[in-house]
Amino acid sequence: MANLFTRIKDTVMADLHEALDQKEKKNPISLLNQYLRECEQETEKVRKLLERQHQLLEQFNREYQLAEDMASKRARQAEVADKAGEKELHLFAANEQGQYEERAARLKDAARKVSQQLEELEQKYESMKHKLKDMNIRRLELMGRENVTRAHNQMNQVLDQEDFQENKSQSRFTEIEAYLDRLENQVTSSYYRTTIDARIAQLEKEIKSDETRSIS
Repeated sequence: MANLFTRIKDTVMADLHEALDQKEKKNPISLLNQYLRECEQETEKVRKLLERQHQLLEQFNREYQLAEDMASKRARQAEVADKAGEKELHLFAANEQGQYEERAARLKDAARKVSQQLEELEQKYESMKHKLKDMNIRRLELMGRENVTRAHNQMNQVLDQEDFQENKSQSRFTEIEAYLDRLENQVTSSYYRTTIDARIAQLEKEIKSDETRSIS
């Protein structure tokens, strides 16, 4: 049964990764934005943990100071009881003093460790913020490149379309010019056909008139 669940999980994860790959191919900027949002969420979680760690450190310091004050107080009380000859009271105060001193030592060591851990966390947090900022700048650069690429593609499409329209218009003009040439030839031919008979008759008349004048 465990193997079955494992295979199902692997299949689902494989499908998910494939879907993400397809999404990245279709819109890589969108996937990058999603990734950056996830990084921002993780960075925010770390910030909240840092705030909590600061609060813990402050609490450790307060408890340490309280234990130190109580140890000093019990030390004075033990001294007074000893001078007064109150052995039981002296013993109780001295015992309390030892407990508070031990507690203060533990709290001081814990506060030191928390402070070191806090410093490490702050350094890592700052590193995360710098990386996140760099990724956001990188995203802006990629978005700029994407916008320029899309703009070039759109302009190329427009220019290609204009070239096509221009070629189409030139072709159309060529067709019209050819049509006008054919029409002009047809009109000229028709003109010659309708006038040739009259013109030949006129020429024949002129030739006969010249011949008559020559005989005379």
